[in-house]
Amino acid sequence: MPTARDVRADLLIDHLKEELKKFESIKPPEWAFYTKTGVHKERPPAQEDWWYIRAASLLRTLYMRGGRPVGVERLRTKYGGRKDRGVRPERFVKGSGHVIRLILQQLEAAGLVEKVERRGRRITPKGISLLDRVAAGIIKEMELIPGKVEAP
Repeated sequence: MPTARDVRADLLIDHLKEELKKFESIKPPEWAFYTKTGVHKERPPAQEDWWYIRAASLLRTLYMRGGRPVGVERLRTKYGGRKDRGVRPERFVKGSGHVIRLILQQLEAAGLVEKVERRGRRITPKGISLLDRVAAGIIKEMELIPGKVEAP
């Protein structure tokens, strides 16, 4: 059976965001369309469904960690970037913790992620099953398209 590790990340996240839109507990708050995803960004995300893309990316990140818990601070580092400080040299800054924390809470409410006391969060068997099911669908879709070569 194919797993989420067998599929390219961009394809998996794109298909997974559509699946996450079906969950009632995962939806962007009102302020999400006006906020930046970190202090290193100059503008809010351009995509309308960026909240679901970030949620899918977070879920995939937790999957790739193999069940080991990960905290919000480590995820902030993953989603950080270089801040333009004018004439001064650029520096790395972390991403928005509030956005990450809120998405993780919504994924918890959906039953895809669980909290590990004092260690962070990890993916649940329901979340693993969702990612593997989406990956299997992608691989099946690629087999139906003749001439399409897919490299992981």
